[in-house]
Amino acid sequence: MLNNVLDREPDLDRVFHALADPGRRRMLERLSQGPASVSELGKPLAMSLAAVLQHVQILEASGLVQSRKLGRTRTCTLNTGTMRSAERWISERRTLIERRLDRLGEYLAETADEPGSGHSSPATPDNSP
Repeated sequence: MLNNVLDREPDLDRVFHALADPGRRRMLERLSQGPASVSELGKPLAMSLAAVLQHVQILEASGLVQSRKLGRTRTCTLNTGTMRSAERWISERRTLIERRLDRLGEYLAETADEPGSGHSSPATPDNSP
């Protein structure tokens, strides 16, 4: 199982590296609406077409985007499978953390009222004058 996790890490590293840039995230948001040309992806961004193409290449290397060139136009599409893979990895980590926090909460609840535990239930406010 550990080997399986380690085998996926380089791909996840590229995915999270690609997602780390706000411009690339905007490109992915645009591609979530459907295919787009490289020039369309670059329109809302303040960067040259060459810079946009470099970002697209990073997105392609991560597996988040696929592109094909037809004539002079390179059209990009979102690869939702890679996005789901990253989402699944995050979800697995979230589940593990939630389980640990649940166990901690149960432990604290069990030991809160034990004599000599140093923990006590929250005191009720004293309303005496």
